[in-house]
Amino acid sequence: MAFIDDIKQRAKQDIKTIILPEAEDIRILKATEKVLKEEYAKIILIGNKNNIEKKAKENNINIENAKIVEPDNSKDYDKYVELLYNLRKEKGMTIEQAKELTKDPVYFGMLMLKDEESEGDGLVSGAIHSTSDTLRPALQILKTAPGTKLVSAFFIMVVPDCEYGENGTFIFADSGLNENPGELALAEIAISSSKSFRQLVEKEPKVAMLSYSTHGSAKSALTEKVIKATEKVRKKLPDLKIDGELQLDAAIIPEIAEMKAPTSPIKGQANVLVFPDLNAGNIGYKLVQRLGKAEAYGPLCQGIAKPVNDLSRGCSSDDVAGVVAITAVQAQNITK
Repeated sequence: MAFIDDIKQRAKQDIKTIILPEAEDIRILKATEKVLKEEYAKIILIGNKNNIEKKAKENNINIENAKIVEPDNSKDYDKYVELLYNLRKEKGMTIEQAKELTKDPVYFGMLMLKDEESEGDGLVSGAIHSTSDTLRPALQILKTAPGTKLVSAFFIMVVPDCEYGENGTFIFADSGLNENPGELALAEIAISSSKSFRQLVEKEPKVAMLSYSTHGSAKSALTEKVIKATEKVRKKLPDLKIDGELQLDAAIIPEIAEMKAPTSPIKGQANVLVFPDLNAGNIGYKLVQRLGKAEAYGPLCQGIAKPVNDLSRGCSSDDVAGVVAITAVQAQNITK
């Protein structure tokens, strides 16, 4: 079974409600129709009800079973204004600013997630918003997950007809958020990514800390950062299969690993690839997506208290529907 089909089947086992705050975008409406037809999540659309329904009708999109919420007409508007003000007043937010921000669909959606009494279990945004415009309200309102020091972003890459990784399935991190993580941040990214792999792929993570060097073939501040990050992860999670620094071929090809890194505990079978910086991570996932014709799901977020996922602004409606399924599965592990 294909990765995303498996995720959808898992989502159906415990139906969650996913908030989509970019409801006037045609891709979001098409994705909503697809999700509701396949019945693997409930959907809340946030925006102007008349505009949403008009656009859906004009494009022959059935969103009949989606719930539509207009922030400033919602019964929860005043409650959410107060909630946002109390969360941010020590940072200088005024009640007037809170009133204005609560009308914003992304902020309203995050406040719904924060509200233990609301229906929302996860949120997907980014089709028309930048990563910062999606993650800023998430961090201001939801904060980081317990025991997590860093929010990071990853892609699930599903490469067709591929013998490497987990039958062609990998996590690439960080490929969407942290520009130049230091050794501590890189270690946190590796730890979070291993947990995400175990949760979403349901297989043992084998983590490669990537570099242009393998086991000391080159020495520089860049390679030292990766080596020190690997050591920090090993101290914190001694049972995790992790190695670094490794070149990509030594990380994923057993024959190359045997030659370049014969003592490596992952033996060229890495399925979680941790890149040394955002340049490498972003270029790497786009190369695999475009040249390897891989499915790329993300950027997905890890380390936030509730499931919030970003979208590429170049996403398709199928991409959105896939990320909704992933978000629903992530939400199954969150207790309200």
